[in-house]
Amino acid sequence: MFEQVSVEIGGRTLTLETGKMARQAHGAVVARYGESMVLATACMDSKATEKDFLPLTVDYREYTYAAGKIPGGFFKREGRPTEREILTSRLIDRPLRPLFDEGWSTETQVIAAVLSADSENDPDVIAVTASSAALYISKIPFRNPIACVRVGLVGGKLVANPTVAEQKTSLLNIIIAGTRDAIVMVESGSLEVSEDTVADALEFGHAEIKKILAAVSELGRRVNPSKLQVAAPAFDQALYQQIGEKYTERLRDALDTAKHPKLESYELVDEIHNEILAGIPEDEEEKRLLADRAFERLRERTFRDDMLIRRRRPDARAFDEIRPIRCEISALPRVHGSALFTRGETQALATTTLGTKEDKQRLDLLFEEEAFKRFMLHYNFPPFSVGEVKFLRGPGRREIGHGALAERALASLLPSEEEFPYAMRVVSDILESNGSSSMASVCGGSLSLMDAGVPLKAPCAGIAMGLVIEGNKYAILTDIAGAEDHYGDMDFKVAGTRQGITALQMDIKVSGVSIAMMREALAQARKARLEILDIMDKTISTAKKEISIYAPHLHVLTIPTDKIRDLIGPGGKKIRSIVEATGVKIDVMDDGKVHVFASNGKAAEDALKLIREVTATAEIGKTYLGTVVRIAEFGAFVEIFPGTDGLLHISEIAEQRIRSVRDALKEGDQVLVKVLAIEGNKIRLSRKAVLRDQREKQQKAEAAG
Repeated sequence: MFEQVSVEIGGRTLTLETGKMARQAHGAVVARYGESMVLATACMDSKATEKDFLPLTVDYREYTYAAGKIPGGFFKREGRPTEREILTSRLIDRPLRPLFDEGWSTETQVIAAVLSADSENDPDVIAVTASSAALYISKIPFRNPIACVRVGLVGGKLVANPTVAEQKTSLLNIIIAGTRDAIVMVESGSLEVSEDTVADALEFGHAEIKKILAAVSELGRRVNPSKLQVAAPAFDQALYQQIGEKYTERLRDALDTAKHPKLESYELVDEIHNEILAGIPEDEEEKRLLADRAFERLRERTFRDDMLIRRRRPDARAFDEIRPIRCEISALPRVHGSALFTRGETQALATTTLGTKEDKQRLDLLFEEEAFKRFMLHYNFPPFSVGEVKFLRGPGRREIGHGALAERALASLLPSEEEFPYAMRVVSDILESNGSSSMASVCGGSLSLMDAGVPLKAPCAGIAMGLVIEGNKYAILTDIAGAEDHYGDMDFKVAGTRQGITALQMDIKVSGVSIAMMREALAQARKARLEILDIMDKTISTAKKEISIYAPHLHVLTIPTDKIRDLIGPGGKKIRSIVEATGVKIDVMDDGKVHVFASNGKAAEDALKLIREVTATAEIGKTYLGTVVRIAEFGAFVEIFPGTDGLLHISEIAEQRIRSVRDALKEGDQVLVKVLAIEGNKIRLSRKAVLRDQREKQQKAEAAG
């Protein structure tokens, strides 16, 4: 049964349809916005499982045919997901996951595929809405749909779903997902905008979301799916009360991280858990499962009561208090820039490496023919950071997401390529973790970049906020850690400078979080950010004037554009020979600027000399020391620099008349000559003019003496 609904958003029509494509999926929706189209499908496994978690898989793919392209590289088909595809998969997953019926544990998969991509409408936000709609019209127990919009600030005005071109000039790029009642996810990058502007954008975006959801609801009404009923997980209230009466105070003490460090606290909690299970025979699997659930609920209830009733955090900090911070730069002697940032039990080692144009990352994007990225931030989370034993693999979705958030926070503060023509890579290795290692990466990355001599517009810091809410009671928490992250109702990360916000990420697990609460959280986050920046400034507040001796030092010279071909040589032969001879790196720009990167002065001098020799041009009136390369009856040809020679006519060889060129010169002689004229490719030289100048200068000196 084919159904279609439409709604206007940002001056363009968003169309959602079902019943034409992918009809064997449990739910399938094609979303079209402009000429960008996304097919989103939702499927569930035929076999139900009994798990205490939701086994949801979300995959977003951008097929290159959507933009009329063939994949680059040796294999002409799509391979492993790109970083953009992974980040968009997370963008879809995060708001959907909390909205399934409680107790749903059947394998569920959502796939969003870009079928058509124009150069104006970014398909990522379309994919979020389409995925939600596919779940909503399926039999899968997903009853509260979401929609997603991007909000920009273009020309001082908030805009819904700015085009790809508008995003490049927008001061704000914020992606908002929400239900009819509340915002559930925010992902943002911005150019130091104020907290009030971000809050206004959230309010504006939620109004647009409600328009889309009206259309999604209409589509659901027409399809009218028969939703599966899910029984809530079995829970033994009597067992819960029994465990609570016996273990609440002991558990409260174990959770007190003011008395017990993180790992010790975990051990004490595990002791209580193991003690409870030890009292239940191993063959009573169902009762042991019920005991697990009761213990987990008691742990959560203890945390929330302490927060909302006793008004006490697990580590006894005030709600707006930051854990102790230590900053250190130049921690590693041979890297170009480094910083060790420690906040409580979270520690990030951030390193900066400077490179050349060759070190830029090439991006294969649907919307652009060719793009390069000069700044990269990579985040690593080794298992020892939380005292665990695991295989060391490549980065997972979480690592890529955390790195992208920190990169977004710092990218807008970098100097322009004209001002600082280096490629930059920051690596954040998390050495300890107990809350918000991504924001520690922002702080450490900022310190590391300044230590490397990168002239940031301003230092940048990040802070993770939390929220616990029940009814009219709520607590906004600064610098969340441990249980506050796990059992809280909101995870709210804010990064920025003293002037404003540069990146923001928010995930909300419950409804009822108002815009007013978000404004309060943003204001509290700003206070914390300024405190952290004050501490960071005591270590380093502006970039070092000199870059590391181990970094490639930049030397710039300008050559005529018509000499670029001579410098590069046929097939790059000439420039390769200079690189091989000197060990430098050379970048040649279209405007004639030549960047020479060298780690020592002699290599740079040698390379610059060779480049000047290859690209030098004669100037009228300038004197050169040349070499006689050929003699003819009418004069001599003198090479004034490699590959360039001029004619020294017989009448310009000496001040007096000579009978033969060979009476004054022979091949291989070095002579000083002045350029008299340049006519096309022909250069006229004079030795007589040089001799006359020397004689007149000597006569003046004798007269003065």
